[in-house]
Amino acid sequence: MMFRKFIFLFSITCFFACDPSDTDAKPNIILFFVDDLGWQDTSVPFWDKKTPLNEKYKTPNMERLSAKGVKFTNAYSTPVCSPTRVSLITGMNAARHRVTNWTLYPDKKQPMELNHPTLDFPEWNYNGVTTDSTIKQAAHATPLAQILKDNGYYTVHAGKGHFGAIGYPAEDPINLGFNVNIAGHAAGAPGSYLGSENFGNSDKFGVWAVPGLEKYHGKPIFLTQALTQEALLALKQPLESKQPFFLYLSLYGVHTPLMANQKYIDFYLNQGLSVTEAKYASMIESMDEALGSVLDFVEEEQIEKETVVLFMSDNGGLSAVARGGRKHIHNAPLNSGKGSIYEGGIRVPMMVYWPGVTKANSIEKTPVIIEDFFPSLLSVAGIENYETIQKVDGKDFTNLLKASENKVLDRPLFWHYPNEWGPTGPGIGSFSAVRKGNWKLIYFHEDQHYELYDLGNDIREQNNLLVNEGLKAKELAIVLKDYLISVDAQMPRDKVSQRQIPYYSIDEL
Repeated sequence: MMFRKFIFLFSITCFFACDPSDTDAKPNIILFFVDDLGWQDTSVPFWDKKTPLNEKYKTPNMERLSAKGVKFTNAYSTPVCSPTRVSLITGMNAARHRVTNWTLYPDKKQPMELNHPTLDFPEWNYNGVTTDSTIKQAAHATPLAQILKDNGYYTVHAGKGHFGAIGYPAEDPINLGFNVNIAGHAAGAPGSYLGSENFGNSDKFGVWAVPGLEKYHGKPIFLTQALTQEALLALKQPLESKQPFFLYLSLYGVHTPLMANQKYIDFYLNQGLSVTEAKYASMIESMDEALGSVLDFVEEEQIEKETVVLFMSDNGGLSAVARGGRKHIHNAPLNSGKGSIYEGGIRVPMMVYWPGVTKANSIEKTPVIIEDFFPSLLSVAGIENYETIQKVDGKDFTNLLKASENKVLDRPLFWHYPNEWGPTGPGIGSFSAVRKGNWKLIYFHEDQHYELYDLGNDIREQNNLLVNEGLKAKELAIVLKDYLISVDAQMPRDKVSQRQIPYYSIDEL
């Protein structure tokens, strides 16, 4: 009897000692990051109902990931790509890191910023992010990947980099803490998505040529598939050495140029879509195929239980240029698209699957923003008391993933774009904005006017409540002003008077 009791107690002890949830093992982390994927560019509804746009696209693997974990319906990025990517890797809001526009050419602003009729734009950090404090016009920071690497992670970058200008360290993600860089460089778009065109590697495409995928040149393969295959091959080393990995799979798609994946386009043409829109839809399905390959890989390698998968887009969906049909409606019910401070430019699809933590088919409505990924991924990795050069603005959202936790992350979100993007359209220009609760206040720099929206009742941002809700507008204007001052945010100047645009427009409130 005593022997049986001993065996029972020994078994129980071994069970708890060997339980994976009771160890310090670090989970693998996969961040599946899509370029220009709009809130409606999927068959997964991120609203409270399906829309015609959700019926237009086929994304079964996004549905698959959504069914496994939590879907965020109020997730935000910045309106254009480089600011989002720098916020992701530094945890800073764009107003603080000052990489407020898209980067490429060194030591100068974008051409469209030099010819604005009424505004002179600030000397923002057009050289990107860096760990070297001697580099001028660059954001000095401790990168996310470096912290993960220093804490035992094998870090893989695959796809679009766009962290900094040509000739500067951030041109190569290796300099930001990645062990491996696959096809990442300074440019934010590919010359071509086609292996048959060598992904743009010819004199015709210049700086837009995708580097490092020569083995696929001349072959009938789409860039999205080639990147995914190489990313998964790169995980062989950490899997063999039983080292936790961080895979940042940053697709070039669905950014322009809009090019057909022949594997998928016929379906959309047969549905009656225009050639342009069918190309775009085929690129979305290519993205979804890549996500499916990642999910299949995790299951086949039997690492699903110890792998966290996150899905995010870098800004709202393209609508002002390149798309077919009427402009500025491609993200409906959201207003406008990429480049805009309206919801179509900044609200994006986001999903997280953390085995044993997230509840299947769950929905999280709490607003989160791109800089939150920095502390959240470090929290997922169990990394505490880390040190950074920069002040981190992002907040840890991991409690929102846990069904039993008190789901509170109550704080204002901020956007700041003292720049010129180029295309025109609703909400596109130089602006700052704040969202607090369901209230969103936008401050347009050129004519210094405000707009106030109640997103809980007006997701389309059609009803400007500035006059009817003057006290709320003033309250939020002060919150926005105080934040911009606290981070020493750059502002444009009036071209005639050379006076800086104020942080707060007294005459409007």
